[in-house]
Amino acid sequence: VQLAESGGGLAQPGGSLRLSCAASGNIMAVNVMGWYRQAPGKERELVAIETRVGPTNYADSVKGRFTISRDNAKNTVSLQMNSLKPEDTAVYYCNAVGITTANGFSAMEYWGEGTLVTVSQ
Repeated sequence: VQLAESGGGLAQPGGSLRLSCAASGNIMAVNVMGWYRQAPGKERELVAIETRVGPTNYADSVKGRFTISRDNAKNTVSLQMNSLKPEDTAVYYCNAVGITTANGFSAMEYWGEGTLVTVSQ
């Protein structure tokens, strides 16, 4: 199983970016997909996650600004980030937990390599 992220880059405060992540590897279903981030000198933190059947969870710091969405048929997850702030600067990681493949179900957690988001004038 591999997770490939795209969409990071530089944005001005108040601007927008969209991150995308595609899971590959003969995947039949993914229970939870989402995004975490790690700013310099800080621990990795949850940004937003969404279960296969719909419930979402957002960090308080991004509620009302970020929107997570999934395409279960394509095993993709996206993060629309609006009203960006300098404190959103971090490496953003795609995360997937609970994956069913042709070999069966695995409760393992998978991570992408990360994509850098920089919010600055």
